[in-house]
Amino acid sequence: MFTGIIEEFGELISVVQEQGNLHLTLKSKLTPSLKIDQSVAHNGVCLTVVKIEGDQYTVTAIQETRDKTTVDDWQVGSSINLERAMKLGDRLDGHIVQGHVDQIGVCTEVNEVDSSWTFSFEYDALLNNLTIEKGSITVNGTSLTVVNSGTNTFSVAIIPYTYEHTNFHTFEVGTRVNLEFDVVGKYIAKMQSVKQSS
Repeated sequence: MFTGIIEEFGELISVVQEQGNLHLTLKSKLTPSLKIDQSVAHNGVCLTVVKIEGDQYTVTAIQETRDKTTVDDWQVGSSINLERAMKLGDRLDGHIVQGHVDQIGVCTEVNEVDSSWTFSFEYDALLNNLTIEKGSITVNGTSLTVVNSGTNTFSVAIIPYTYEHTNFHTFEVGTRVNLEFDVVGKYIAKMQSVKQSS
């Protein structure tokens, strides 16, 4: 379980394909605090640490993960948002994030206004995910508040700190991102669909 509050960047050092799996090695200041079998969110994707060497560690993305996230877009040198799993008893500064990406979204607009930014995204409506005004959304692992919620679109407002301390500063029109919709909203939507079908 995560909170969507990004702790650090990881620099992607190498990508090795083994059949359907990708072994991803990253360099990060968090590495000394990691251990084998630990879950870490990478751009919102929960991946397990399988190897640690010095200030570098390796995680593996299986085909299922590759099919549903932007992992295949990552290249050597990419800056990846990192968050370690939350501890019980910690403050929940963001919202409840599972690290299970629901679908990929695409950045459609970037606007800078008075030293803050508004980013707009669209996603495939056929998967029946939804946002609500002032609700929570996770974009590349970052917990954010939705503004301008549409049928398959939404925007988020980004303050300078978030812009600099996440990989939002690398986004441009056409950038693909990992989206995890609010888990509470997903349960409510599921209950409504079951009720309507019965």
